[in-house]
Amino acid sequence: MDIIPSDLNTYGGEAKRLLEDLQSRNERMFLVTALFLNTAKTKQELDNAVFQTAGIAQKYNCSLRRLDYMQEQGLMSSVPLGLNLVPIKRALTTTSTAIFVPFTTQELFMAGESLYYGLNALSNNMIMVDRKKLKNPNGLILGTPGSGKSFSAKREITNAFFATQDDIIIGDPEGEYYPLVHALGGQVIHISATSRDYINPMDINMDYSDDDNPLGVKSDFILSLCELIMGARNGIEAEEKSVIDRCLPIVYQKYFENPVPENMPVLGDLYQCLREQKEVQAQRIATALEIYVNGSLKVFNHRTNVELENRIICFDIKDLGKQLKKLGMLIVQDQVWNRVTVNRASHKSTRYYIDEFHLLLKEEQTAAYSVEIWKRFRKWGGIPTGITQNIKDLLSSREIENIFENSDFIYMLNQAAGDRQILAKQLNISPHQLSYVTNSGEGEGLIFYGSTIIPFKDKFDRSLRLYALMTTKPSEMEKGREIVAK
Repeated sequence: MDIIPSDLNTYGGEAKRLLEDLQSRNERMFLVTALFLNTAKTKQELDNAVFQTAGIAQKYNCSLRRLDYMQEQGLMSSVPLGLNLVPIKRALTTTSTAIFVPFTTQELFMAGESLYYGLNALSNNMIMVDRKKLKNPNGLILGTPGSGKSFSAKREITNAFFATQDDIIIGDPEGEYYPLVHALGGQVIHISATSRDYINPMDINMDYSDDDNPLGVKSDFILSLCELIMGARNGIEAEEKSVIDRCLPIVYQKYFENPVPENMPVLGDLYQCLREQKEVQAQRIATALEIYVNGSLKVFNHRTNVELENRIICFDIKDLGKQLKKLGMLIVQDQVWNRVTVNRASHKSTRYYIDEFHLLLKEEQTAAYSVEIWKRFRKWGGIPTGITQNIKDLLSSREIENIFENSDFIYMLNQAAGDRQILAKQLNISPHQLSYVTNSGEGEGLIFYGSTIIPFKDKFDRSLRLYALMTTKPSEMEKGREIVAK
């Protein structure tokens, strides 16, 4: 015929192109059924939902057929049974069919002691991972104030408490964690100049070191402690280090001969030993220690009187003054080291959470101790997690930068403009991925698990009792305190 109907001409052209795809482009033919399941509480709401769905499809030149008298077959085909009971099918090529394949997004869902970290922002599937399976389980939680850093840490702590047998220790400089720890039956240790909770910085156990000389590693801590107390800009002198190192075996001799709690030395014993030495350097160190032994800051000159065997411990150092806070953070780190070495013998993991991590990185002694924790805890079953808003502090020196490089798990929330550029360069984040931490809402961002990067969202039900225990918003924290009081 000279004149071919337009519909027939269109279908003929489509058939030719389809045949060309199948013959020369390695395409295959698939029969596809696409189902849209609408549910509602009333028939009126259902009719509206069906009408709206059809309108959206029409907007994209797609026609939907309502399954009249086939609702049961449609429902059973929609549930995940792997059965298609609807006889309506459409022929599509491989390229067109691939649009419907749900495996185009990267997922994180692991078996074992996996913890929940929110929903995949692209697929809405759960993110369930086990940090212990990483080559290096050390982690960081990064975000601007109000983005949900502390809440995310509490979320992981709660999940770890119920899903694993791990011990959990929290360094809490702002007094935010004690309602949750109380509710979980943990031990909250309030350390302040007026507190009756005491932590002994001289505590040691026989597994403190890798070798048979636990005093070797403990000596490093005591030197850092004295360095912090003396406030020397360039550190303490070699002669002063030698004097301290000479006194330590004398101070610990009684405990090593009979390792019972009553024989554990305190800071006052080190002070007395230094006073007995003849060198001027020894007297200088003793004089610096005097205020912490006999003076107004003697809170750390007592034997430990709190339960350090509890499975979850929170060191609340909010009320420590400016002079004592740095010292308190260093002593908390040493207590964590103690606990990790004890658990290492029983092959038990220890999770350590450090809030306001940037405070530790400002002082040379606490920063060096933190770097050592990040380097050595992995082989001892320790899982440290730093929570901070200051990215620049993590990259302030080559030594501290090791913390960043030795963290295979990063939970990244909303970031400030300057920090975003630093992170994009440091972690090779694409501009599209960076959009998930740009002006993002609470509990939204990127999760880094080894080489896998996934955008996530984590919306928590605010009506739950657990939310009141975990929130850090002043207007909502009062409810959490009331729960603890009850």
